[in-house]
Amino acid sequence: MLYPAFRALRFPVKCVLAAAVCLLAAPAGAADCPAAPDHSTPLDGLLRQVQQADSEAQAREIANLMWEFWADAPDERAQEILNRGMTRRSAFDFLGALADFDQLIAYCPDYAEGYNQRAFVHYLRRDFAAALRDLDRALELSPRHVAAMSGRALSLYGLSRLEEARDALAEALELNPWLPERYLADPGGPLAPPGAGDVEL
Repeated sequence: MLYPAFRALRFPVKCVLAAAVCLLAAPAGAADCPAAPDHSTPLDGLLRQVQQADSEAQAREIANLMWEFWADAPDERAQEILNRGMTRRSAFDFLGALADFDQLIAYCPDYAEGYNQRAFVHYLRRDFAAALRDLDRALELSPRHVAAMSGRALSLYGLSRLEEARDALAEALELNPWLPERYLADPGGPLAPPGAGDVEL
């Protein structure tokens, strides 16, 4: 039996120990990363513009503006890691890029683009399941990230989950009908709506 004084201290001591364990388990540096910039309003405006675009060239210019917002990292350190990872990916240094995006996600776990960029590397390495996990997380953080939505459709396609891929692509095309992946949903394409392109006899 505990003496009354120790009995009174038992709960606070447990709380202190639990808090210490939580601090030790937290990702290193995550508490130092500021919140990602909120670009939702201008991005919504760009999505409206791309839906009204008259040509693919115009739509591409609008999409490039979207990328400027998505790739605007929370702070200088995060931006440096993101840029380095994208440079390594462009140079086909996939392992180096993965290491950078792992570092970015550990530092800024609520920044959607870290997951989206790591998903792209997984996709290029044909690890579609890993890409899908990262894209799902990116879309939890940024639900109208149309590039992540199209990447999700491609990853599902890579996993032969055709019905889900078809639905995911259709959702992305509602936001940006000019996506390069739109050809997959053309009549006769692998993600065409059921019945599209059928010939009546």
